[in-house]
Amino acid sequence: MRARREALRPDEAGRRRRTPGLRREEVAARAGIGVTWCAWIEQGREVRPSADTLSRLAKALQLTVAERAYLFELAGHHDPDNPFSALDDDAPASVTAFVQAVPHPAYGLDPAWNICTWNEAARALFVSLEETATDRNLLRYVFTAPQARTLLPDWEHRARRILAEFRADFGRNPTDPRTQAVVEWLSARSALFREAWNTQSVSSREGGLRIFTHPLQGRLEFEQHTLHPADRPDFKLVMLEPCLDSI
Repeated sequence: MRARREALRPDEAGRRRRTPGLRREEVAARAGIGVTWCAWIEQGREVRPSADTLSRLAKALQLTVAERAYLFELAGHHDPDNPFSALDDDAPASVTAFVQAVPHPAYGLDPAWNICTWNEAARALFVSLEETATDRNLLRYVFTAPQARTLLPDWEHRARRILAEFRADFGRNPTDPRTQAVVEWLSARSALFREAWNTQSVSSREGGLRIFTHPLQGRLEFEQHTLHPADRPDFKLVMLEPCLDSI
């Protein structure tokens, strides 16, 4: 924070200063927080600034996307402007162990349907999903990535079905702020998501045939198996077993 503060140009140009960049008082004023509080955060003291406070600081310091993500990571908070940020805790060990052990596409989903762990086969299947660390959200991919419309035959039907499955998970913990933020973010950016979400369709059927049209491998057919780990039932494990006829 200090390095970033000293790199910024003061609002009042032309005045000579003893120190470069902005003073703490100026950063505090921009962020709408106390000077002492700003100093303690900068010094790394044992304080617990809220996510809202960190958001205002990030804007006051004009942090880049990477710098902002690093700030929230250091503070152990989720960025309210990025509902797709990773959870504080890693994927359950049982899910990670299974995902890495199977040769077929497999991945784990956290409560907000971020892919918290996946194997090489899943990376190869979901084209362009791993563009950045914050893009690995299955709902965001399905509803906003152009590649998903090619990968998923009958894209609109599949998107509605996936959302109905997500709503079933959402109903188990509707007060989760991260899942609520995902819904708000997608509702503002996808007309199909907004319309389908408002219909309130729910589906508990998470398995069955899944067909993909891969740009390199062509038509692929899988049988989807979905499990919930006993130690963390809010997470889920998804495995796509190739159908014998498609091998």
